[in-house]
Amino acid sequence: RSPTALALALATRLRFAADYIASFTSVSSSNTCIVSDVRSNCTLSSVTAVERTPGNSLEDGNDVIKDLSSCDIFNGNWVLDDSRPAYIPGSCPYVDDSFNCFKNGRVDFSYVRYRWKPFDCQIPRFNGRKMLEMLRGKRLVFVGDSLNRNMWESLVCSLRESLKDKRSLFEVSTRNEYRTQGFFSLRFQDYQCTIDFIKSPFLVQEWKISDKSEIRRETLRLDMIQGSKYSDADIIVFNTGHWWTHQKTGKGKNYFQEGSHVYDRMEVKEAFTKALKTWAQWVDSNIDRKHTRVFFAGYSSSHFRKGQWDTGGNCHGETEPISNETSLAPYPWMMSILESVISEMKTPVFYLNITKMTAYRKDGHPSIYRPLEIPRTPGMFQDCSHWCLPGVPDFWNELLYAALLISGHDLPNNH
Repeated sequence: RSPTALALALATRLRFAADYIASFTSVSSSNTCIVSDVRSNCTLSSVTAVERTPGNSLEDGNDVIKDLSSCDIFNGNWVLDDSRPAYIPGSCPYVDDSFNCFKNGRVDFSYVRYRWKPFDCQIPRFNGRKMLEMLRGKRLVFVGDSLNRNMWESLVCSLRESLKDKRSLFEVSTRNEYRTQGFFSLRFQDYQCTIDFIKSPFLVQEWKISDKSEIRRETLRLDMIQGSKYSDADIIVFNTGHWWTHQKTGKGKNYFQEGSHVYDRMEVKEAFTKALKTWAQWVDSNIDRKHTRVFFAGYSSSHFRKGQWDTGGNCHGETEPISNETSLAPYPWMMSILESVISEMKTPVFYLNITKMTAYRKDGHPSIYRPLEIPRTPGMFQDCSHWCLPGVPDFWNELLYAALLISGHDLPNNH
């Protein structure tokens, strides 16, 4: 289609989205606040809830926390909710085209009408202005793969929605820098805070080595962290997972390296364990625990039917979450290893265990709604790994927000 036709079609869809979103009830302020963090084991495995009364605010956190009962915020289900999404579909310029299902022609909006609800408690609705106040003068960095980029874009768009002057948000680095260097930085000028994304799909260093024939080939240095220009950040959110399921890592032949030694063969579970231990040792040695809060986002579930992404796997036509817990996929082996490594670390790591909550959401992927330049033909590759935005990652950030609410009263001041 011509640029003019595309612009007209997009304008029509934006008007449709505005009318659709306007039908949602406005978000009402909740009288329940959630606090979390079981400090005895340094994992974000439970939260606690308390009724807010006048004079019982988060500023009184120490008195409030003392009397709370525990609740697992990652054990729950998705419920229909007619409140506004965190930002209007198609409205945020920082959503990657690959995640912009609205722009790419998805006509149903059911995927934005579900909200994550733990069984035994409530979590606070995301409040962009309040979170920006908590982030004032700070640097928040996402380090990981494209699922972490999903989360980064969701957070940036959710915070942008709360700005009166959208022009106060600007790019510190350019999109070209992201394409060439894997780094993207945005600054909320009025709050003097930056939110960065650093591409590091394995967390350890991808490498190139010459074989006996002087042919250069790729390896993965399991003993070397990839990049480290974020150790002084105030908050870091790490992730890794999906790249460990690719054919190259799965086979593990002449790919994994330690020092100058390239293993002829190594099982991917052993390699993943070594890589995470390298990451953990780097965090324990380089992160100032008094200054920096560390999070790790768990494995985000995929929903390919009848094959994988490159063998005809598909998820098109899904409009509702899985309703029966017994139908969920088995718990990923990677997360058991991650949990074991985190438990042995000196540095407190807040574990955002999003695996189960994403396992339900077979309806939230881009599927065939890829960028418009990709021909929509029978047998096309479908994306059943990433998530439409707005969508599921908005609730990962709601859990991150809940975690920062409880720790907000003792977040370190800007250095």
